[in-house]
Amino acid sequence: MLLKIGIRTKITLGYIVIIFCLLASVIILYQQISSLQQERNYIIKKDSNIHALTNRIEKSFLDMELSLRGFVITGESSYLELYDETSENWKSDFNELYQLLEKDPTQQEKLNEIKTTIEHWVTASGEPSITFKKEKNKEALWELFKVDLGRKDMKTVRDQFESLRSEVIVSMQARVNDLDKRNSIVTLTLLGILVFISVVAIVIASGISRSIVKTLTEVTRTIREIAASKSSQKGRIHVRTNDEINALATATNELLDALERREWLQLNIAEIVTKYQGVSAITKLADTFLSEIAQKTQSSLGALYVREITDNHIQFVKKAAFADATDNVGIESFKLGQGLIGQCALEKKVLIYNDIPEDFRLIGTGLGKVPPKGIFIVPIIFENDVIAVVELATITSFNKLQQELVKQVIETFGLTINSVLGRMEIVRLLNESRAMTEELQAQSEELQTQSKELQMQTEELTMINDQLEERTKEAELKSRELEQAKKELEESAEQLLLNSNYKSEFLANMSHELRTPLNSILILSEMLAENSQNTLSEEEAEFAKVIHSSGGDLLALINDILDLSKVEAGKLDISFDEMNMSEIPVQIEQIFAPVATKKNLQFYISKDENVVDIFYTDEQRFQQILKNLLSNAFKFTKQGSVHLDIKQLSEEQLTNNMQDVSADWLEITVSDTGIGIPKDKHQLIFESFQQADGATVRKYGGTGLGLSICKELAKLLGGWISLQSSEGQGSTFTLTIPSLPNGIEEQKRLELAIHEVGAANELEELMEVLSENQDFSQQEVEVFQGKNILIVDDDYRNIYALKNALEKRGMNILVAKDGVECLEIMQANDEIDLILMDIMMPNLDGYETMSIIRKQMKITDLPIIALTAKAMKNDRDKTLEAGASDYISKPLNLDQLVSVLRVWLV
Repeated sequence: MLLKIGIRTKITLGYIVIIFCLLASVIILYQQISSLQQERNYIIKKDSNIHALTNRIEKSFLDMELSLRGFVITGESSYLELYDETSENWKSDFNELYQLLEKDPTQQEKLNEIKTTIEHWVTASGEPSITFKKEKNKEALWELFKVDLGRKDMKTVRDQFESLRSEVIVSMQARVNDLDKRNSIVTLTLLGILVFISVVAIVIASGISRSIVKTLTEVTRTIREIAASKSSQKGRIHVRTNDEINALATATNELLDALERREWLQLNIAEIVTKYQGVSAITKLADTFLSEIAQKTQSSLGALYVREITDNHIQFVKKAAFADATDNVGIESFKLGQGLIGQCALEKKVLIYNDIPEDFRLIGTGLGKVPPKGIFIVPIIFENDVIAVVELATITSFNKLQQELVKQVIETFGLTINSVLGRMEIVRLLNESRAMTEELQAQSEELQTQSKELQMQTEELTMINDQLEERTKEAELKSRELEQAKKELEESAEQLLLNSNYKSEFLANMSHELRTPLNSILILSEMLAENSQNTLSEEEAEFAKVIHSSGGDLLALINDILDLSKVEAGKLDISFDEMNMSEIPVQIEQIFAPVATKKNLQFYISKDENVVDIFYTDEQRFQQILKNLLSNAFKFTKQGSVHLDIKQLSEEQLTNNMQDVSADWLEITVSDTGIGIPKDKHQLIFESFQQADGATVRKYGGTGLGLSICKELAKLLGGWISLQSSEGQGSTFTLTIPSLPNGIEEQKRLELAIHEVGAANELEELMEVLSENQDFSQQEVEVFQGKNILIVDDDYRNIYALKNALEKRGMNILVAKDGVECLEIMQANDEIDLILMDIMMPNLDGYETMSIIRKQMKITDLPIIALTAKAMKNDRDKTLEAGASDYISKPLNLDQLVSVLRVWLV
């Protein structure tokens, strides 16, 4: 057995030998270089120390000379401190330098000469100068400096130091030259070692490379022989060396094995795909595929199932079987999750079983039956759905190559199955379409006949449509004119409201201003009228009484103006509180019984038993209204009687709007047998400063503000005042007010209740319009005949008027009193042709009702005409957004209503 020495090991051993040689040479060179380096370092260090010590000695000498001069010039003893310090320092430096030059006697001798010169300077110049200065002997000091021995010693010291340094430099240069020679010897030795190591490396590399190249050449030759072989069985590489080349040969042999397996897979896949190309029947396709795949995998049994969908249930039906002598291989069909094959289809996973139980189905041959050794179940997937499943069984086992063959074949087989099924479905649909085409041709002939009839009808409808368009244009023109008139009226109303506010503010302010001087007039005139000191004559006292009486009348007038202006300016405070109704008749009788007696009139007061005892309103304003109405009744009645009746309205008498405001309503009636009021003056008397006519003012007096104030106060209390009267037959004023425990501001629907009188007037106007438009054509009756119209309105008077007018035109009328009842009728009756929808209604208003009809009930084609007293532009847009088809504002114009109905119904 060969010892395995790899290429890396061989190369590594060669490198180790080379590295060993390099290591030995490096050690030798290191020793030589270290010796040279130490010598050089010694020379450099000695030279630097010599220069440093000489410089320090010379500097100390110079410092001694400078400190001496400073002491001599200034006489300061501080200079002597530096002198003493430097005289000690140079001696220690001198001793250190002397020891450093112990191997150079010549240099030591020169150093001694420097010491002698310095000591001479100290004894000849330094010490005497210090002594003379201390003794203040200027003459001796002058003589000493005149001779100036110190300067000569200074020059001598400098020259001696230069000579010493030159000698040191020469000595150092000689030693450096010696080191250079030794360095050259070391360099030559290094070159010799490198040459030796290079020769050794070349020899080792040549031996290793020769060994490697020889083996590679043998491998290359063997590969070329295998490539040149044309047989399916290729040769293999055999290498005798036991190194990486051996591993290369082994990997190459494995690559050849893989290529042979891949070639086998591609060849067999191509053969299988070629066999079932062009097959158009699913049964033929299944038989062909199963036969080929069973042969390639050496399977002994097989079955193929294809997915079928019936009534939204998925099942897999057997379409082919392999080696089935009795035609009962496998079950006929299965569902997802049923058995192992059903679980395979459900999980979309390949299942392989090698441990088969002994009681499994036997594989039959001509000689007998053999139990299978392996089962292979594979799902066939198309677009992430299992479209078929194939199951194979073998008496041996399925190897990896056979398994890979099956997996690669089914990757494209799903597309083929889907294409065949698609073509079969197309053929089926084509046959059905041909049959349907024949039927359509027959039906087309019938439709052509009907089309001719429809064309004739279309021409007739076109003529009618042209007429309707002309009428629609006329209606739109009138509508635009009405909208323009509305805008002008709105602008006028805003201006009138602004003027009214200005007037009210002015009257309120002026009433207050008039009270101040009037107060003085009343007080002074009353004092004069009393004439307590009898300073005035009877005539003058009578004048004062007249002035006081006139002032009182003026004060009453101002109070009425002030109340009216407060109401109009919105500054009159209303306080809702408890009021005891049982006390009202007593209080009223106490006040007006004397008046009735004085005028010889009968005065009757009645209160029903069902009137609540506790009523919530502003008692002060309530009594103000009663007193004003009773005062007028007594004022305008010469003979006869005055009646005051207090009643509580029953639930049947209350409208929906009134019930929303309060459950308790009172009706206070003041009737008389006086002069009466003409019908054309009924509205006039409720205006400020107005009475029936000028004669009434002159005859009966008064300002004409009382009824105007009563009307405004009734509104503030949440109610209204109505009038029934004829000239010469007396008058009946009726005050209707609610009980409001929480005040007027929480009643959101009060405005509708307040305008009951206005609604009644509107009804009268509507009835007049209806009576004027009874002459309609027979054509309109035919257009509207039998149409079902639903009227949604909470006011019975509007319902009565509209129902009367529309029924005379042949329409059937249904009525709903609010939105809830409208929705109930809509759910119960699907034959309604059009809806007339009021907007402001209790429980469910028109906006919400139309929105529910359009969005929740999904009724989008039914015309809905909105009827409302609101006529602002944004109100129209709001109704159309809520679902209205068209919009008509109140009071209604019957011609406009009929025109709109004609457009939407036709």
